[in-house]
Amino acid sequence: MKKFLNLLLLVAIAVFAIACSGGEESADAGNKSSEGGESAESWEPSEAIEIVAPAGAGGGYDTTARMAMQTFSEEGIIEEDMGVTNKVGGGGAVGWSYIADQAESNHHLFVTSPPFLLVPLNGQSEYNYEDFTPIANMIADYPAFAVADDSEWNDLNELFEDMKEDPSSVTVVGTSSPGSMDHIAFAYVAKAAGVDITQIKYVSAQDGEGVTQILNGSADVYSTGIAETAEQARAGNMRVLGVTADERLEGETLGQFPTVKEQGIDAELINWRGFFGPPDMDQEAVDYYVNKFEELSNSEGFASVRDQFGWGEMFMAPDEYQEYLDEQNQEFQSILDELGLGQAE
Repeated sequence: MKKFLNLLLLVAIAVFAIACSGGEESADAGNKSSEGGESAESWEPSEAIEIVAPAGAGGGYDTTARMAMQTFSEEGIIEEDMGVTNKVGGGGAVGWSYIADQAESNHHLFVTSPPFLLVPLNGQSEYNYEDFTPIANMIADYPAFAVADDSEWNDLNELFEDMKEDPSSVTVVGTSSPGSMDHIAFAYVAKAAGVDITQIKYVSAQDGEGVTQILNGSADVYSTGIAETAEQARAGNMRVLGVTADERLEGETLGQFPTVKEQGIDAELINWRGFFGPPDMDQEAVDYYVNKFEELSNSEGFASVRDQFGWGEMFMAPDEYQEYLDEQNQEFQSILDELGLGQAE
């Protein structure tokens, strides 16, 4: 009987040890999953994704956001519902403020471009690029400078020769506010051509009347994006004097636009456009979106979109994007300071 009890005790101890070992293995497996091991489930959106375009309908932000959303759906890259919301005002600042209020949300994104740096630098926004979560840059767009088809200037050199003598004799119109993209793009190129940029007469037509002002003669030069000039150039209403791309763009109309560089002016400027999220997004969500935007960039559908709008391919993941933004921020700070538009330290 004593031997039987001892045997029973040994069996019980063995069973207990096996159970404990199994529990530890189960716990280890659980820990491996939570740490992102092979068995971990990746993050996916659990509700509709809102993409904010911090400007009105029809502009570059709006078009980029809607084309990305449409292609995500058509290519089956993101199956969750997505929607674009326009937040107008402050050169983008209203939209950025809205996104800042969505801190820690994994279901809000916004599209942005160089004004995201310029507007805070000239003191018009309490938020800057370092307050948000970089996801991916997607495209390269380019500024263009156009005049009425019957203008006296046939190229940029003729224009800038007149401006060297009297910069304020030429009225430059753009849709962005002073110190933002259209103004800075023209000043950047004019400076490279030897013009005193502090004397440039720049007017803002944020109501979309830039084309009208060129056609009725109340402004001389239109500083804007390529897409905004292409239709007028096709119609024979405007002549594009130069674009800031490093080489001529492709397309029946776009290919006719001369670059700034081919006219002997050493200036190149990219109107990059990409996507950010709110502050403090979960890293798993960031990784999800980075992968999806890279897939979007590589898709045939988005390649067609780029061709349609004359955009260049310019995908950058967060680390590279952050470094690029740091460099751009310093360059813009320098030119804003020269124009007397930089925010005082």
